[in-house]
Amino acid sequence: MIVGGGTAGWLAACRIAAAAPSLAVTLIESPDVPIIGVGEGTWPTMRGTLSRIGIGEAEFLTACDASFKQGSRFDGWRDGTSNDRYHHPFTTPADLSAHDLTHLWNPVESSFADRVSAQPHVCAHDLAPRQQGMAEYAGALNYAYHLDATRFAALLRRTATERLGVTHVRDHVTDVDAAVNGDIAAVGTRTSGRVDGDLFLDCTGHAALLIGGHCGVPLIDRTDILFNDRALAVQVPVVPDSPIASQTNATAHAAGWIWDIGLPLRRGIGCVYASDFMSDDRAAETLTAHLARTAPDIDPASLSFRSLRFRSAHRERFWHGNCLAIGLSAGFLEPLEASAIVMVELSIDSLLDGFPVNRDAMALHARRFNDRFRYRWNRIVDFLKLHYVPGVRDEPYWRAHRDPASIPDRLRDLLALWRTQPPSPADLDHADEIFPAASYRYVLYGMGVAPPPPAPIRTGTRDAAAAALYQTGQRARILAASLPTNRAYLNTLNSPATNAAKAANV
Repeated sequence: MIVGGGTAGWLAACRIAAAAPSLAVTLIESPDVPIIGVGEGTWPTMRGTLSRIGIGEAEFLTACDASFKQGSRFDGWRDGTSNDRYHHPFTTPADLSAHDLTHLWNPVESSFADRVSAQPHVCAHDLAPRQQGMAEYAGALNYAYHLDATRFAALLRRTATERLGVTHVRDHVTDVDAAVNGDIAAVGTRTSGRVDGDLFLDCTGHAALLIGGHCGVPLIDRTDILFNDRALAVQVPVVPDSPIASQTNATAHAAGWIWDIGLPLRRGIGCVYASDFMSDDRAAETLTAHLARTAPDIDPASLSFRSLRFRSAHRERFWHGNCLAIGLSAGFLEPLEASAIVMVELSIDSLLDGFPVNRDAMALHARRFNDRFRYRWNRIVDFLKLHYVPGVRDEPYWRAHRDPASIPDRLRDLLALWRTQPPSPADLDHADEIFPAASYRYVLYGMGVAPPPPAPIRTGTRDAAAAALYQTGQRARILAASLPTNRAYLNTLNSPATNAAKAANV
């Protein structure tokens, strides 16, 4: 029994129904609650998720006004100067010694990401990560997607109900019935009456009707580490043949940052900020100034701005009794690095990997799930905080982020260690690491941290690392010459000839 729709609810319905056809899956969705529809960034895991559900890549791209995402670009995070820019690409460096790769990089000559990955060069030219003739979900480079969240939920809803046999109840949940043992026995609805279930997934968003409202599982506040608590979002139309960016652009400002995501029909832009350091009016001015720089032909007065309030927090427990929280009901951290949808995917994967065959086994699965996801949420908090700590911006907001009291102990210890050696898998050796060591290197060195001194122990792979870096440069040039632009790729996908061929195949 899934309570709540949106991306979390319908993604859970599709994955469970596709993986376990013998299960009866019902989703209750209130007609009174709109989809938030802001989350537009995914991780490369989404390719596997869509494939498991049975949604074709071309179908997904056209239905969701989607485009390719190959990582993130950070502007102004280190010192705010005009040349302050670095990439966090999805393609990791060659699987060689972190010491050798780092020491062969000269910060004066290039950025770290440019030296060890071909992907920033591809992104700089707004290129797609794949060619039309490649197999679905395969690419020359690792990639994810940008998408229209409302359209994505609609595609998942159609897939669940029309292909996968999910029962859809459009009704408003009014109450929750408890069993003698404290489990949820059923939910009451406004017009459909009582709806029974064995396992309940709370996908009701920030309302958290089941996990919070009924089960009383509290939130753990993380705003002492991550200060942002508001966002001002807007959708900006684009010229039909304009370039589509290959990455999420994150531009720092005096008290937060601005996301800028390119889709075929529009750009999604939002100003994230901390209300303790910036007023709502000042945030609106900051966003308007960004629009004036990046969309000078658009009159901001013609656009509809949407104000969002949030706090970075997550549940103390995510699985309680026979209730599992997935999505915003489990928690939310500021949208930096787009962790919201991937946590939905990972939650569903973990549920399916350890699905209880009966009620007696549920407590063991719940305990394991809770341990795993407490660790994962903590690691996301650490990684997001890393983006704020090494810089030298001098505004109060940025100075407060560098206050040692606001830095988690584990991250503080790792930062001290990384002054003497580069981040490596040995530092992040848990089976449930959510970010690889390469991601920490991309951010750490992108933020201007100097590479550590040479290691006293020779690894014997220095020549291999030098060869790999040379090949990376060669590959960047080859890919730039052979890959289509995002716009060209998506235009071909949506061309009359392509649509006619699809219809003929059907």
